[in-house]
Amino acid sequence: MWDALTGFVVVGLAIALGWLLGRIDLLGPHARHVLGRLTFFVLSPFLLFVVLARADVHTLFSALLPVSAIAAVSVFAIYVLVARLWWRRSVGETLIGALSSGQVNSNNIGIPLSLYLLGSAAYPAPVILMQLVIFTPISMAIFEAVSTGQRRPGAILRRTATNPIVVGSVLGMLVSVSGIALPPVAIEPLLLIANACVPVLLISYGISLHGQRVLGVPGRRRDVLVASVLKLAVMPIVAWAVAAHLLHLSPADVLIVTVLAALPTAQNVFNYAQRFDIGEPIARDTVFVTTLGCVPVLLLITWLL
Repeated sequence: MWDALTGFVVVGLAIALGWLLGRIDLLGPHARHVLGRLTFFVLSPFLLFVVLARADVHTLFSALLPVSAIAAVSVFAIYVLVARLWWRRSVGETLIGALSSGQVNSNNIGIPLSLYLLGSAAYPAPVILMQLVIFTPISMAIFEAVSTGQRRPGAILRRTATNPIVVGSVLGMLVSVSGIALPPVAIEPLLLIANACVPVLLISYGISLHGQRVLGVPGRRRDVLVASVLKLAVMPIVAWAVAAHLLHLSPADVLIVTVLAALPTAQNVFNYAQRFDIGEPIARDTVFVTTLGCVPVLLLITWLL
């Protein structure tokens, strides 16, 4: 069981290093924005391409995919209803909050936890596919429309289609589906750049924590708390109910989808908030709360199931 905490130790160390760099101001006042843009435009597309290109297509389209999709869409809908109809949040902040409540850290926490807790690193692959190929293009289209004020579908579609994260995800999925095995001379240079993504993103996140107090932004505490409850409690319960009582999956598959649904908020959500300058406190604090809070939740799920 202690091995299951390896992913959290790795993530925590990188974030702590970023916080220390921010405290001593080693990289200057613009470090967070420079690292954020580097991650969004360069490192993330390489990582997403490599992850999807090397994924087993049969695992990508397994029975875990519809369960994860239903759980994510359910909490998205709940958050959107609360934020838009009750709190009257802007479209951009609502989207950041919704992603914070339903987009899971399936890569740098999900993969090691899946390996140590469930016995295989392949289980997060359907969630990665769903988030990168479905949720990401839709989110990028909305962010582009909000940030540019552009309302013409053709222009929005053009900007979304050329978004580097979308391009990397789609190309990676096409390679996986086609069954093309990239030779080492092609994949190794991509891996070199891709492997820099997670540490740079976590360091950038750590820098953003310096000088900030969690839940310290007035008027946005409830956004963070609702997103965190949806992420850590509602989403795993929905995944368990759909898998066990609607689709009647095996006990092993029920455990897998429930654990995946209980993973913390993806750091990519914080990266999107940085890039488009929308809802950054919501994304930052929800990532922090859910990363800490998911430890007892995951242990409880494993014990119960």
